[in-house]
Amino acid sequence: MTKRVLLIIGGGIAAYKSLFLIRVLAKRGIESRVILTRGGTEFVTPLSAGALSGDKVYSDLWDLTDEAEMGHIELSRSADLVVVAPATANLLAQAAHGLAGDLATTTLLATDKRVLFAPAMNVRMWEHPATQRNIQTLRNDGQLFVGPDSGAMACGEFGDGRMAEPEAIADAIEEALKSNTHIDREKKVLPLKGKKALITAGPTREPIDPVRYLSNHSSGKQGFAIAAALAELGAEVTLISGPVHLPCPIGVNRIDIETAEEMMGAVQDALPSDVFISVAAVADWRPAECASLKVKKDKQTDGPPPLMLIENPDILKTVSHMEQGRPELVIGFAAETNDVVENARAKRLRKECDWIVANDVSGDVMGGDHNVMILVTADTETEWPRLDKQAAARKLAAKISEALTGH
Repeated sequence: MTKRVLLIIGGGIAAYKSLFLIRVLAKRGIESRVILTRGGTEFVTPLSAGALSGDKVYSDLWDLTDEAEMGHIELSRSADLVVVAPATANLLAQAAHGLAGDLATTTLLATDKRVLFAPAMNVRMWEHPATQRNIQTLRNDGQLFVGPDSGAMACGEFGDGRMAEPEAIADAIEEALKSNTHIDREKKVLPLKGKKALITAGPTREPIDPVRYLSNHSSGKQGFAIAAALAELGAEVTLISGPVHLPCPIGVNRIDIETAEEMMGAVQDALPSDVFISVAAVADWRPAECASLKVKKDKQTDGPPPLMLIENPDILKTVSHMEQGRPELVIGFAAETNDVVENARAKRLRKECDWIVANDVSGDVMGGDHNVMILVTADTETEWPRLDKQAAARKLAAKISEALTGH
């Protein structure tokens, strides 16, 4: 069955990207119907949006023909997902406070579907406490976010506030469409609402010189899936990720790093948290020095140049041993190729964390889409069957919810 999104294009320079988004979605078999705000018409035209979507473009709440058929109600409920891109500071504020002064905001108030916002604004507007309060209000209501990205802006400033790229928004739309996008505000259960989760994922890269580094095969898929699963249960999730090619899970705050030292610093800055999950495959060692220029072959010697290594910070052990502000639940991952359970037991005691999730990575786990996880606690060892990483993440999220809330 063909999926359809209702795309609300706000008034910002990033509106031009929404035209590309319509094309990207069409290539993925997802139809678009467009509401163009008055501000949006300053940047793109109804003709261009209509030509790309293949449908009428809506803009006027007081259109007699449309509103005779209760257009704002029909528009708000005929799509599988509502997407606001660009979501300006003004649109976010109106949505958070339930204002309904035009077709776009009236539709947002009337919809029974989840809304995915792609924010776009000046960095100062994005960082303003009022904007952050509005975003948290919308998240608490079950709404979704993708972006913003960090970079240069049309205003000449640099920082967070650039609208996510069309491909990234399309990825987030596809992820949202996989789950139930209907909002039942009376029955929606969010057991982890009010709880904070901090997760590390992916590999780290330890530079040897400007073009080489030490790393591993971690894809980040399991950590990203766990972040998504905890966000689905209502947790406020911060995901600290090494270099991976994955879209940020919906409703998750993502922080990108490269090295183990950067990851350690980002973890310390993101604390306190109710649960810390160390999924990242952090390099145990790093070069003692990073050459400023590319290391060349020495024709006078037969072997490679010596590489002196020093130990990286132990992030899991550091968090486990915190005397103040230690998360209530600290969980590590043990990626093993042999004696999986025995090594996991030893790691849990050595790191002094509460749980260890063990998995055998001798097969296709690193980079693959499936996993067999064994949950090792102080008292029990529970092995789950081979599952796709999203399903495995939901099982772990359910156990975390039970531990933190009792249900």
